[in-house]
Amino acid sequence: MFENGQIKEVEIIDINHTGQGVAKVDNFVVFVDNAVTGDIVEIEITEKKKNFAVGNLKRIIKESPKRIKPQCSYYYDCGGCQLMHLDYAANLLYKKNRVINELRRASVNMDEVNIHETMGMEEPFRYRNKTAFSVAEKNKEIIIGPYEQGTYNTVNISGCLLQTTEADRAVELFKNLMIKHNIKAYDKRTGNGSVKNVVVRSSRKNELMFIVVTSSENFPAKEKLVQELTIAIKEIKTVVQNINPKNTNLVMGHKNITLYGKGTITDTIGNLTFTISPETFFQINPQQTEKLYEKAIQYADLKKDQVCFDIYCGIGTISLMAARNAKKVYGVEIVEQSIINAKENAAANNINNAEFFAGKAEVVLPKLYKKNIKADVVIVDPPRKGCEKEVIDTIISMRSNRVVYVSCNPSTLARDIKLLEEGGYRLLEVQPVDQFPWTHHVETVVLLERKVQ
Repeated sequence: MFENGQIKEVEIIDINHTGQGVAKVDNFVVFVDNAVTGDIVEIEITEKKKNFAVGNLKRIIKESPKRIKPQCSYYYDCGGCQLMHLDYAANLLYKKNRVINELRRASVNMDEVNIHETMGMEEPFRYRNKTAFSVAEKNKEIIIGPYEQGTYNTVNISGCLLQTTEADRAVELFKNLMIKHNIKAYDKRTGNGSVKNVVVRSSRKNELMFIVVTSSENFPAKEKLVQELTIAIKEIKTVVQNINPKNTNLVMGHKNITLYGKGTITDTIGNLTFTISPETFFQINPQQTEKLYEKAIQYADLKKDQVCFDIYCGIGTISLMAARNAKKVYGVEIVEQSIINAKENAAANNINNAEFFAGKAEVVLPKLYKKNIKADVVIVDPPRKGCEKEVIDTIISMRSNRVVYVSCNPSTLARDIKLLEEGGYRLLEVQPVDQFPWTHHVETVVLLERKVQ
């Protein structure tokens, strides 16, 4: 039916989990980049698989009423956003439907579930407090930017509508200083050069941490570069050199050298203050994070005589919010630096009923349970892969009253909800949150309650 190079006229009937438009030709699925529901388009078939084909958008015959002009001039080259050509209300509906579809696919019982509309932003731009860009050389010129869609080729940009204007200025100045001081970008093919990536972290007070990722500690002219960078941009409070010797696409390595300032910045969620290190996890959208965590705490409904586990606790953000309502909170996190920061954050906020453990959740949690340390309420906020089986099994064994699950991946969320459901829990509430506007990603917080036996 399909051959590479074949031209087809199709109607886009849906958008898939990666943001591609979905069409059907004689019940055969075709995925099309940069197409939205309601478009009628002409495509060229570029790939044919057993169960689907991929088409390249050649021409829009009839635009969907949901299609808008992207505000970013780099949108169709950059791989950072996937849905800036879809109006914002449709973005929010798409994300709600993504969560619903994954729950249904996992056969989760939806009979009594309250699924809320996606929490959006009034102004869904300039929201990121962390951005990472690759540094490369093209035609003997230094270029800095995100990767091109579907490749590891750097797109040279002069600014990003998702990060702060101060971060834009810092990245552009850094590029100019690399040129001025003849600092070379790292070349993956030859292994020559030094600078691989730049990472900018910012706080709500507009304080910046500027991280330069290099292939080795040898970083020529770094003293001059740091001096000129921090004099020109007062918002930069610390500069860190991160060493990443591996020839991979991993952004950062494990060793940090503070070149200026303390090596950390502080940020706030509600009335709590948090210390952030170069490698620690902190949600990238502060406005939406407050909504997300407030909903998680609401769902937890902690009482002063209750114990709470915060699994995958990071630097203790949810732990410390929960501690204000609970008798005791135990936080578990694999990144040791995050646990160091969590303990510092507890002390800085005068919270003394939170205890933190560094280690793998699937190891630490069962150990706590064997010591007869149990939780009335469990909050989990795992990485994209979801919870390990040992974590789910321990939650089920300790028979916690409620489980609040914060997720950045609807498919692993649905998988784990199904396991908890089979272990005696029922899903009650689902709240999608647009933590990453203009991308296909969606954050979700859900409430599960143990069934009365």
